[in-house]
Amino acid sequence: MSFKNIFFLSVLMLPGVFSVNAQSRFESFLTPSDSLNKKRQNTVIVTEAALASVTLLGLNQLWYADYPRSNFHFINDNNEWLQMDKVGHMYSAYHLGRFGAEMMNWSGADQKKQLIYGAGLGFAFLTAVEVLDGFSAEWGASSGDIIANATGTALYVSQELLWKEQRIVPKFSFHTTHYANLRPKTLGSSLNEQLLKDYNGQTYWLSVNLHSFAKQSKIPKWLNLAFGYGAEGMLTGNLQKDNLDFAQNPERFRQIYLSFDVDLTKIETKSHFLKTIFSVFNTIKIPAPTLEYSANKGLKAHAFYF
Repeated sequence: MSFKNIFFLSVLMLPGVFSVNAQSRFESFLTPSDSLNKKRQNTVIVTEAALASVTLLGLNQLWYADYPRSNFHFINDNNEWLQMDKVGHMYSAYHLGRFGAEMMNWSGADQKKQLIYGAGLGFAFLTAVEVLDGFSAEWGASSGDIIANATGTALYVSQELLWKEQRIVPKFSFHTTHYANLRPKTLGSSLNEQLLKDYNGQTYWLSVNLHSFAKQSKIPKWLNLAFGYGAEGMLTGNLQKDNLDFAQNPERFRQIYLSFDVDLTKIETKSHFLKTIFSVFNTIKIPAPTLEYSANKGLKAHAFYF
């Protein structure tokens, strides 16, 4: 159910996107404070809490209200969607936490507060979503989701503690597939729905900055090597639960990718407006030449893959 998490991620990202004409207006506003600015810190905390609360209330009314309630319970969905949904949870938790920490850094908060109140945002919000799932008869809280959420948060926090920078960044790419036409109610009938629901077209990446591991080298600071994971042949998360005919269901298979990428945050600029834009869009893997491997199709090269 990572599409709900991506929805909140997009809501949190909106304040960081401005038109080019407004760049000068926001430049001073976007510059991080050199010392703790309590007014900014309180604004960040209140804004984060308000966004999370409104989003949870919206989910409760727009999503869960149409389904019967139940006592809180757990389900085991770890074998569904070839774990694509779990990787999506990790991705969402990481970037929600990263944006939260960067907002706390903007207020001049110290590293401890950035990691506790900022990076903890993703895990706290997604845990609240699991609680809503747990009280829904249609779903249930997932221990696998919780572990994935914790993994995403830990990936951000551990790098800050170890390196004081993010050398390995989860990223996302998407392309449309023919599978959505076979089950549009499940995989989406429009591009916006398919972007969130069609796991067949989603690819999640770990984008590794090469220069950060070889700082004395002449490797461009923005150049990354990206390792991707995807899967295809999925018309449902659980064949038995959705009563699909095994004979008519496509063969499911995993995909491993190797590609180049760009770390937008490593592009040098004095403009805090551009830094904000780069930070927002550093969640997305850029199209690039890519090698793909799957057990049933072997090795395949793409001139550009997204």
